[in-house]
Amino acid sequence: MSGQNTVTPSAKSLIEAAKAAKARGTPPLEKWNPEFCGDLDMQIKRDGTWFYQGTPIGRIEMVKLFASILWREGDDYFLKTPVEKVGITVEDAPFVAVDFEVEGAGEAQQLRFLTNLGDVAEAGPEHPIRVVRDEETGEPAPYVLVRRNLEALIDRKSFYRLVDLGAHRDGWFGVWSGGEFFGIIPSEDLPQES
Repeated sequence: MSGQNTVTPSAKSLIEAAKAAKARGTPPLEKWNPEFCGDLDMQIKRDGTWFYQGTPIGRIEMVKLFASILWREGDDYFLKTPVEKVGITVEDAPFVAVDFEVEGAGEAQQLRFLTNLGDVAEAGPEHPIRVVRDEETGEPAPYVLVRRNLEALIDRKSFYRLVDLGAHRDGWFGVWSGGEFFGIIPSEDLPQES
């Protein structure tokens, strides 16, 4: 034994650490560098529902608490406290953008997204929008960066509203927000009206 305490990951220990950190404001996850403690049986589904040991977490405040300590490294997601770092599974993106507001128009347009957990992200240089197209079906999957390097999948109804705001620029069809143009699809790939 090295003399260090072995930490066994559990939802209870994470909850206590997250509550303590949140009481002092936004948890400074970038300053914490705990050892990896293993994986926790926690999953975030594509629709934004959080599961623990196969059961949906029904208390939104509990989900928000876990989300406050969510960390991403490459394609891996973790819940991180000063003393623990546990892996969780994220099916697509950890958040879902369920709505957005529009101010202004054209290049002066500002899009403000709201997530399923109440986060707000104003699309622009610090919160870019990106669209990934399925190679087989061409189906778009739109995302907006919410915080740190955590994204929200833009839900279907919001994406359709985005498309209604679309414009063409430099061979792309996309939207303006925060002084930036975000391409959705090459203009030449759009279906031609007959």
